[in-house]
Amino acid sequence: MLKTIALDDEPVALQIIQQHCRTIPFVQLEAVFTNPNEAVSWLREGNTDLLFLDIQMPDISGLELLQGLHQRPLTIFTTAYSEHAVQGFELDAIDYLLKPFSAERFLKACQKAKGLFDLRNAASSAEKFIFIKTGPEQVRVAMEDILFVQSAGNYVSFMLKDGKLLSRLTMAETEALLPAPDFIRIHRSYIVSRRHINRFEKSKVYCNEITLPVASAYAPLLDSLTQR
Repeated sequence: MLKTIALDDEPVALQIIQQHCRTIPFVQLEAVFTNPNEAVSWLREGNTDLLFLDIQMPDISGLELLQGLHQRPLTIFTTAYSEHAVQGFELDAIDYLLKPFSAERFLKACQKAKGLFDLRNAASSAEKFIFIKTGPEQVRVAMEDILFVQSAGNYVSFMLKDGKLLSRLTMAETEALLPAPDFIRIHRSYIVSRRHINRFEKSKVYCNEITLPVASAYAPLLDSLTQR
């Protein structure tokens, strides 16, 4: 079950989301908000799996709100404007729903979120290792051996202590596969192992002395490194 909230400054839009959620058995809509501050307070409790988020709001945009979160739930943007789609996907939104969206389109977005949620839970249950598909094989890899992951076109490269593995995954799928907070997204092209970060600055981290860039959208997530 996906524990879900929705934030939109238009009550009518929230009513539509509520109606759609009632028809999806694996989505539990726990709260809706028109006030961004109230939504952020709820999200800071850390119990939300999925967020439906409007972009154009009076006080803060959905993009800015998501950038400021230290722990980001799976997010589906709901908006009447298409021009922010690229920015939305750079923040690893699961989907981008243009208003007015149909029940079928809404369901498809939720199914995508459920798939990533299940993948994340499967990885968490494994704890010490995961299986990575590379070509026709599934290779068992210890979590502690993964230094970082780098996007490589339609693939990702898992950089290991003793080599690397290439797998046909998206970065969103990879992020779901690697348990948080042990792995941190620092850039649209990089996920890094927390245990292998030697030091960090606002714009870069050093992973086993390899320098990796930190994008401004992900910089707030580095605060979590000092909170454990």
